[in-house]
Amino acid sequence: MTAQEYVQLKAFARIDGAKLSLLWMASFALYIIGLSTPAYGLAALVLAVLTPFFVGSCLRHFRDDGLEGSISLMRGWAYTIYVFFYGSLLFALAQWAYLTYMDQGYLMKAIGLMLTAPETAESLRQMGLTETLDESIQMLGQMRPIDLSLNMLTSNILMGIVLGLPIAAVLQKRSEKR
Repeated sequence: MTAQEYVQLKAFARIDGAKLSLLWMASFALYIIGLSTPAYGLAALVLAVLTPFFVGSCLRHFRDDGLEGSISLMRGWAYTIYVFFYGSLLFALAQWAYLTYMDQGYLMKAIGLMLTAPETAESLRQMGLTETLDESIQMLGQMRPIDLSLNMLTSNILMGIVLGLPIAAVLQKRSEKR
């Protein structure tokens, strides 16, 4: 890959990473709303599951429009990793801003209420996980917004590395030799 091709790859990936972050932000917003209205939680799950298909669509666009219909496995994988990287950075920033300035502890309280609900507590007690639950709730309460955002950033980048390979494998296309 030449320097110009690398610049082109990163430019397309930055734009598509910004679009991916918008998808994740919508999913996160629906998740927050879904903590009190379950139908929105289902919509959040659907948007999250659409992530690999969205990135695949972006890769297809890059392959067909940016590279005239031909892309190797490694270039496709690099592109998807960059898309996930840029999307993860923007999403982590938005998530941090929400948790720092808008949330005021709502998310942690809602998760704590879910974990301490009688049916959840009983099933965890039967499995012998009551101590683990108490430790988890205490640990969640001590996490700062930056900790949660960095955790999500790392998870999303790792997800991009893992999901990027099959996405690139499915969409790779060699140019026909004449």
